[in-house]
Amino acid sequence: MIIAYFSNFLNHHQKLVADELASTEGIDYIFVETVPMYDWLKKGGYTDYSQVSYVLRAWENEENRQKAIELAKTADVALFGGPEVLYLEVIRAKNTDKISFEVSERWLKRGWLNLLSPRLIKSLCYYRILFWRKPFYKLCASAFGASDQYKLHTYKNRCYKWGYFTTVDKNFDVKASQNVRSSETTSLMWCSRFLKWKHPELPILMAKRLKEKGYRFSLDMFGSGEKLKEAKRLASDLGVTDMITFKGNMPNAKILQEMRKHEIFLFTSDRNEGWGAVSNESMSNGCILVGSDGIGSIPFLVEDGVSGITFKSANTDSGFIGEKLQIDEKALSSLTEKVELLLNHPIERKQIAIQGYENMRDVWSPANAAKNLLLLIDDLQKGRDCSISHGPCSKAI
Repeated sequence: MIIAYFSNFLNHHQKLVADELASTEGIDYIFVETVPMYDWLKKGGYTDYSQVSYVLRAWENEENRQKAIELAKTADVALFGGPEVLYLEVIRAKNTDKISFEVSERWLKRGWLNLLSPRLIKSLCYYRILFWRKPFYKLCASAFGASDQYKLHTYKNRCYKWGYFTTVDKNFDVKASQNVRSSETTSLMWCSRFLKWKHPELPILMAKRLKEKGYRFSLDMFGSGEKLKEAKRLASDLGVTDMITFKGNMPNAKILQEMRKHEIFLFTSDRNEGWGAVSNESMSNGCILVGSDGIGSIPFLVEDGVSGITFKSANTDSGFIGEKLQIDEKALSSLTEKVELLLNHPIERKQIAIQGYENMRDVWSPANAAKNLLLLIDDLQKGRDCSISHGPCSKAI
């Protein structure tokens, strides 16, 4: 069976599943790049995977471009990710009735304002003209993807769970890592760019409340960004600089090591966070994820109180606005209460960390994502209902 994935270029979120598919017996897997990786991403540390054996560089010459077009017409299964490949979706819809998947985060991240986007309008038009008549399905790399599609009357009953997939170390002894954490001071971490919609103010304000209640904890904040200066000033004004350390930027490999040293990971973005791969990474490294319920990955990955913790997302109009701070009191109270609950229950804290890791290892791993995709394809080709009950490629509603 030939499976072709069409996108701009192969990135680290796609590669692990691609590797699994390419190494599966009976599968001829081709990843079609339509543009070379952008220089600014390479300079930012992204790996260029264009020379991987299963990559077809359609951008390289006319011969490869024609191969890509032919693949769009003939592949047994095609996946399309990104507006750059819409023209190839159209070619496929006009030339075959074979299975196709569109892979994307949510379409209405900004609400109905997104309907002003020319790209979205173009996609909607092609869906109504062509795609709805064909076996086109949606792999939702956001827990809100399906609901957005249904609001737009697209892909009804054709949406399945998907996401970004990161490395899971199967040799990591998460139980042993929990048992060696004996410090009376609970270690928390936050890692992101200091941007308005990432809401770095929330963990700082939370630290103030927890300190006033006498809790013993430390909070390390990693990253840089345009709101770092305001965040440091807020910590100083609230008198929590003894609890909070601003660590700056670190390579991803070191961040993963830090996750194993910390007990709780705070992920405070609002609905502007499409997926958020640090969700996968923190859980995979035994660090309890406390995530906003507006983040695309959280409802898929986290069963609240079992494999992680969810709290109420901040409104998009809150946060650092210029030099002013607009506080979302409901989000702050929710975050504080959830972290306080973890601080008060160390035994349950360990259990959640273990369950979170096992969920990543057994369900949301690249290997299981590839296996489930092939199972979903088989279900669809044979006219069966989806046989996957949970995790990647199960029904998204």
